[in-house]
Amino acid sequence: MFENLQERLEGAFKSLRGHGRLTELNIAETVKDIRKALVEADVNYKIAKEFTDKVKNEALGQNVLTAVEPGQLMVKIMHDELTKLMGGQAADFNIKGNPAVILIAGLQGSGKTTFTHKLAHFLKTKKFKRPLMVAGDVYRPAAIDQLIVLGEKIGVPVYHEKENTNPVEIALHGIAQAKQQGLDVVIIDTAGRLAVDEQMMNEISAVKAKTSPDEILFVVDSMTGQDAVNTAKAFNDRLNFNGVVLTKLDGDTRGGAALTVTYTVGKPIKFVSTGEKVDTLDVFHPERMASRILGMGDIVSFVEKAQEQFDEKKAKELEAKIRKNQFNFNDFLAQLAQIKKMGNMKDLLGMIPGMGKAVKDIDIDENSFKKVEAIILSMTPDERENPDLLDGRRKLRLAKGSGNTIQEVNQFLKQFEEMKKMMKSMQKMSSAGRMIKGLPGR
Repeated sequence: MFENLQERLEGAFKSLRGHGRLTELNIAETVKDIRKALVEADVNYKIAKEFTDKVKNEALGQNVLTAVEPGQLMVKIMHDELTKLMGGQAADFNIKGNPAVILIAGLQGSGKTTFTHKLAHFLKTKKFKRPLMVAGDVYRPAAIDQLIVLGEKIGVPVYHEKENTNPVEIALHGIAQAKQQGLDVVIIDTAGRLAVDEQMMNEISAVKAKTSPDEILFVVDSMTGQDAVNTAKAFNDRLNFNGVVLTKLDGDTRGGAALTVTYTVGKPIKFVSTGEKVDTLDVFHPERMASRILGMGDIVSFVEKAQEQFDEKKAKELEAKIRKNQFNFNDFLAQLAQIKKMGNMKDLLGMIPGMGKAVKDIDIDENSFKKVEAIILSMTPDERENPDLLDGRRKLRLAKGSGNTIQEVNQFLKQFEEMKKMMKSMQKMSSAGRMIKGLPGR
């Protein structure tokens, strides 16, 4: 995400290389390039001008320490100002009602229904809530059917009345059912239009008035840039919503909506969505997003995603197996499943400092995992437990059973053995480090 903006900002900071300190002249030159980069990222010129004026004022008079280059200091100033522009800190999300009612609004095609089911899954798996989704789009029967199917996939009930065309009644009936069944969150998916119109505003205002939601979230397609910001403002003037949800952020190479929606509307971004999969929803952290925009990675989010899939007991068992050189294909398959649950591989690598630029032009095929999985799943239980059993005849059977060539099977097996050796050597280094720490005088 935001590849174009990252490249332009990196080019802006290059002009400071070789300078011993920040001066009015080199600051002005850099700030001019930053402003151009922001405008190209679909940031309103007035906002870009105000933002860069703040960066310039902050940079003027800064004393550059010997250990810090002018470019590094400018990146730090930019990081702080970008964080402020996007809201400063992660916003609270109110789900304390009994049940808590969350109203979802937005234009047609913004991703409301997909977000509704992602939010239900998020609340169920990470907040340990018992949500109910209400199908309140009375104009698109397909939206009701879509929500029912999505609800079945994640094990969350969906309230709907296909024959009823009154969204207020449907919402109230849904809340009543949640109370009756002891569910603690109600998420109301509402109808969208292709453009903002009076009928749409009156309808959702009526739903708001009758349901008294704890949270109103406005969903926007981040790829529409400044148009998304303008639409959010029009909705907020009427609805006074609590926060914004940016969808399709993985396809946004510019970043205009993410950068300016909070500044323009005065409401925080609460969630960002980066794909179709149910687990691609994240709480929005301005500081972390600023780091990613500046190519600094987002190691905190990376660690959090890893911890969500981390099982301490299994990790200790795996460590013992590696130490005894007993790591097998079942263990490998389990680790692969954990990695896949963390999300899109390219996006994950982009969170690691310094890796974003390295993988920018690399096409990482998520389906490559399927080849490996097919080879392992074609093995017998004995073969998975004991890789040494795989002779030429068995490898040929694996190739036929998994739809791969014998060369591809041999290549995977070779990589597996190399990985085992690397893991074993890392274990030895780790053990040696622990021993050194335990020596007298350490």
